[in-house]
Amino acid sequence: MKLLVQRVSKASVEVNKELIASIKEGALVFVGFDKDDSTHQVESLADKLIRYKIFNDKKGRLSLSLLETKTEILVVPQVTLSVGTNKGTKPSFSDAATPEIGEMLFEEFKMILSKKYGKISSGQFGADMSVSLVNEGPITFWFDL
Repeated sequence: MKLLVQRVSKASVEVNKELIASIKEGALVFVGFDKDDSTHQVESLADKLIRYKIFNDKKGRLSLSLLETKTEILVVPQVTLSVGTNKGTKPSFSDAATPEIGEMLFEEFKMILSKKYGKISSGQFGADMSVSLVNEGPITFWFDL
């Protein structure tokens, strides 16, 4: 399971030129699932995400988490995070979860975040999405579990 987390002042997702989700200050989280990922990993990474220090305190240091700032989360499924790029010039999807497993894990990830945190919006699994964001800092973190 992989997360690409960006601290944003705003972010949104459109499908077919229709806005389906948007947030103000918070985290834009792209998530990709590998074929060996499990429910345990989904829960573990959800916990890490909401507790990880990605926001500045009053002194400008990265010392505040989503739980502490009460900002929003926009979760976007992105299969290409699990694509192999080590060989050749064509992406390899052999390590990515199947679409069925990926969608099940994505729904589970959203459910866990919703229960533990509450302030989440999401993109649409399997859709061709347009994502807009304003990255603050820029602050971007890569989580690979």
